[in-house]
Amino acid sequence: MHPDDSTAGTAWDAALERLLDDVYTFAMTGPRRHDDWGRDVLAVMDRTVTDPRGWRTLEWQIDKEGRENVRPSYPFLPLTVEEVHAWTYPVTAPAAAELLASMTQEWFFEVRPVRARADRDDVLADAWTLLGRFGADAVFRTSSDLARTSSSPDFLAGELAGGRAFTDHLMDLGLIAVSADEVGVFWSFNAN
Repeated sequence: MHPDDSTAGTAWDAALERLLDDVYTFAMTGPRRHDDWGRDVLAVMDRTVTDPRGWRTLEWQIDKEGRENVRPSYPFLPLTVEEVHAWTYPVTAPAAAELLASMTQEWFFEVRPVRARADRDDVLADAWTLLGRFGADAVFRTSSDLARTSSSPDFLAGELAGGRAFTDHLMDLGLIAVSADEVGVFWSFNAN
């Protein structure tokens, strides 16, 4: 566990709000308790763990209602550790930051894609703030098909590209961050 660093926590909270609060996303972290990080990711998706530092998380009200009425992991499907591994691909830290920044965009017909915005560098800085929590040795994985053949795709070059569905929604796109003692799960949804 990390000591509660209020400055880092404040920076995390502010970056999370600026980056992802206006789009339909899920952003939560949990402790790393298992050798297989997939088990820890599923614990975050199932909400059986909380942020080990007590920092802010994002979950929409519709997800809370779905958890109560559909299944505990809603909007995530009931997944296995093997599926989490098989349906995600490794990406570099710079690609992970671009992916996280791209999650600020709407799925289709984005009028202000990150690559063309005047605040592009600020959006990327917020993404780096969030990913910085996991340290220099963190590994990142994504569900994006763009990472099937490259660990460093240009996630800002075009529209969002999902992959194998992890949810009931028409499309979804995820980023998983794994450090020695924490996991982060960031997911963007095109609800339909």
